[in-house]
Amino acid sequence: APFMRPKRSRSACGWRSRMADIIGGAGWPPRPVRSLLRPLGISGGGMSAMSKALDVISQNISNAETTRTPEGGPYKRKVVVFQRDGSGGVAANQVVEDTRPGAEDYDPGHPDADANGFVKRSNVDINTEIVDLMIARRVHEANATVFQSAKAMLKRAIDI
Repeated sequence: APFMRPKRSRSACGWRSRMADIIGGAGWPPRPVRSLLRPLGISGGGMSAMSKALDVISQNISNAETTRTPEGGPYKRKVVVFQRDGSGGVAANQVVEDTRPGAEDYDPGHPDADANGFVKRSNVDINTEIVDLMIARRVHEANATVFQSAKAMLKRAIDI
C-alpha cells in the first residue's frame, strides 16, 4: 500500500488559532509583539501618573494661601495615591486630602478670623511642594526617555 499521510485535525488549537493571532483574532496583538510593546505601555502609564501628580502639586501651590474654600475652612493639601497596575507600571489611583492641620495665626483684622482673632491657614508647605514638583518632573522625564528609547529600538527591529 502506498504511504498515506494521516489527516490533520483542523481544530482551534492548530493552524487556525495561530492565524487568529497573526490577523487579529483572540489575543491580538500576538504575544511576541505584545512583549515588545510592554515598555511603551509601562512608561506611558508612568508619564500619565506623573502628569496627574504635577497637576495636583500645581493646584496645591496655587491654593497655599487660601483661607476660605466653598466647603468652609482653609484649603487642604491634596496628595496623589499611586498603585501598581496589571502591566508592571503604576497608575494615579486617587487623589486624597492631607488631614494634617494647618497653622493658626493671630490676625484679628483678617476677614476669616475666628472670635479669638485666629486665622486657620492651609496645611500646604511650599518647600515640600517644590521638592515634590522637582521629583515628579524628573520621574516624568525619565519615563519619556524610556519611551523614546523603546520606540527607537522598535524602529530598528522593524528595519532588520
